[in-house]
Amino acid sequence: MLILTFEHFLTTLSKPANRALQHHGIDSFEKLAALTEKEVLNFHGVGPASLPLLTHGLAQANLSIKK
Repeated sequence: MLILTFEHFLTTLSKPANRALQHHGIDSFEKLAALTEKEVLNFHGVGPASLPLLTHGLAQANLSIKK
């Protein structure tokens, strides 16, 4: 099983998406999992193309985005 740190996970995202998460204080998988897709997509810099990466990263941490 691959153990992915949140810091490494951020490097897999586009720079705008990475900056958006950091700007909003999202510094852990748990904080990301507390958000809904709609909330994340409202962040400037995060678009629909980022969602598969976000859900995959959360799945690696045995978490999922809030419904």
